[in-house]
Amino acid sequence: MNKKPRCKRNHSMFRDLLVAFVLMLVLCAGGASSEAVAPTKLKVGATPVPHSEILEIIKPILKDKGILLEVIEFTDYVTPNLALNDGDIDANYFQHIPYLEEFAEARRLDITYIARVHIEPMGVYSKKVKDLKDLKNKAKVGIPSDPTNGGRALLLLQKAGIIKLDDKAGIAATKYDIISNPKNIQIIELEAAQLPRSLEDLDLAIINSNYALEAGLISTRDALIIEDADSPYVNVLAVRTKDKDKTALIELAKALTSDTVAEFIREKYPGSVVPAFGLEF
Repeated sequence: MNKKPRCKRNHSMFRDLLVAFVLMLVLCAGGASSEAVAPTKLKVGATPVPHSEILEIIKPILKDKGILLEVIEFTDYVTPNLALNDGDIDANYFQHIPYLEEFAEARRLDITYIARVHIEPMGVYSKKVKDLKDLKNKAKVGIPSDPTNGGRALLLLQKAGIIKLDDKAGIAATKYDIISNPKNIQIIELEAAQLPRSLEDLDLAIINSNYALEAGLISTRDALIIEDADSPYVNVLAVRTKDKDKTALIELAKALTSDTVAEFIREKYPGSVVPAFGLEF
């Protein structure tokens, strides 16, 4: 007579344990699922125009891939590479290939690029001269002070017929490589970001398109001469070399070279920024 109550109690205890076990499995599975879909966060350094604006466009694309993009703005050409190398950001998008290679070699940084995104034709601007033929003797001409953009500016001045450079100088040309200077122009080296603000004090300034755009200057409208469309100075997405195969960064590279970005560039910066797509992994 006493065995039946024990059997009921045992059955009840077994049922309670089974329910508890099932609940535990459900909770564990829910936790694992939540962890699996947790978004990946990417911090990308960029100069404001056009790089930061282009990155903003691809945020929805990346969000659909489970990637949250945070854009960190920089206003100089030095800090973004140092921040990338130190791990403060996951990638940067602000520079062209010659600058990246020169900077990385000089600072011994292990960084590379995984996407060619766009070209910003460098232009010659002036508030005092409307035609380069009217450039006066001993005119003050501002160029970027960093080596690669400085050499690039000098090559553009050579293209304009203002100076002649030593053929051996190439893209690393400096003002000391000038072998002919008929108008005795004075080369004034300034930080690239300072050039638009210095136009009032200069006869000419050779300005990168991103800084020109920030100052309301459009190369196809305001520049006296600009680089050819086949310029080798392609702006790229840079990463630490050890991270170049990371899935999230590859998705970032794909988004930056998507039709959405190409259309945005053509509509937002007609002529001042040109898509130059081609992934390299």
